[in-house]
Amino acid sequence: MGSPSMTIRGARQALATGKVSPTELAEQALLRANQNAGKNTYLWRNPRWTMGEAERATAMPRSANGRFGDGRSNLWGMSISVKDCFDLAGAPTSCGVKFYRDLNGIAQHDSWLVEQLRKAGAAITGKTHLHPLAYGITGENPEFGDCEQPGNPGALTGGSSSGAAASVLEGSALAAIGTDTGGSVRGPAALCGLAGYRASIGRGNWRGGAHLAPSFDTMGWLFRDLEDGPLLADSLVPGKAAARRDFKNFAVIHDEFLHDCDPAIVDGLRQVERSLNALGLESTRVDVSWWADSFEIFAPIQAWEAAQIHAGHFDKIQPAIRERLEWGASITDAELADFRRRHAQFRARVDELLQEHELLLLPASPVARLNIGADNSAARSRILRYTTPFSLAGIPVVTIPCRIGGMQLAAARDDDESLLALAAKIGFLHEQRA
Repeated sequence: MGSPSMTIRGARQALATGKVSPTELAEQALLRANQNAGKNTYLWRNPRWTMGEAERATAMPRSANGRFGDGRSNLWGMSISVKDCFDLAGAPTSCGVKFYRDLNGIAQHDSWLVEQLRKAGAAITGKTHLHPLAYGITGENPEFGDCEQPGNPGALTGGSSSGAAASVLEGSALAAIGTDTGGSVRGPAALCGLAGYRASIGRGNWRGGAHLAPSFDTMGWLFRDLEDGPLLADSLVPGKAAARRDFKNFAVIHDEFLHDCDPAIVDGLRQVERSLNALGLESTRVDVSWWADSFEIFAPIQAWEAAQIHAGHFDKIQPAIRERLEWGASITDAELADFRRRHAQFRARVDELLQEHELLLLPASPVARLNIGADNSAARSRILRYTTPFSLAGIPVVTIPCRIGGMQLAAARDDDESLLALAAKIGFLHEQRA
């Protein structure tokens, strides 16, 4: 009935041929749920409801069409988890904070994203743990407990899509919906050895989804196998996928940028560079010293927008995040206008860089592990130095898992499908070498 490490392709093919049913996949997924030390992969789940969804998928008619020959979507019968910042009718939406769980009550309608998953015939396994308000990169949560990696004692998943990563690691989901504002898909993917896909800004519809900072918020996926990535993209742009293009070159960030990067992660960067070269892409080095102020531009805009959303509730939020919200609320209109001007300039420069080089490659995190109980306060700015340049640019990014850590491969906005197709080739190449 499928192992925890089953690929989406393998599961979907087994479903198409009748070797496994949606209900069997859902049963196995539910048995594996909340297997991390804190038993908190999910903040909400209802096994009976999930089994009902699997039965509903089973009843969907089949035909002779489609990628798998049964006329059903790529996600039909798949066990999928959803980050607990998207409404699911009949469940609360906490955004990682008990105050909002209680204030919001039970959602009356599905979010747009959940609607798409259910239309596709996915069986949602529950709503997953997140860093409070999705405003953090570690996965630490004082109210719901820190999110520990299943099978890796003492290691945080990273955040804010913490439970999303844990659900894939434990096998309670074949793929997991996350969000990425400043690195909330990319960070957990890199720390947990998973693949991640951060969509271009503007993809998908946020109806029924809780924003953190709309200028940067994107939807995304966490999953195991890069070859599965192309199956996931159209869930965020149903029927509107862009035409694919072939990439010919890419740029690797200059070594000076990597001064604080663990040596084993730099080794992974070189491995991915060699893989892209083996696929026929030419590489060059680029100096991005002008990225030094990316966090300085990103953080105040993020804080100001988050402060607008959570105004009146700062006292209900944990102190570390409350301080950011209070800082955001203190930013003047003139200061904000200057930050937005610098943001536009930064984004334009990244666009120019991608016109010349097509793709950009660098680590997703300079560290490979965050420990539960340690002082991880410095980790936020250290990791975000690597991720916020692409957040400011609003571009799609695939996280490529390596033996240690993970790499970001980024393309121009709306080149999502082409990027995922190339990443799948990298995954196949790594599989052949293994």
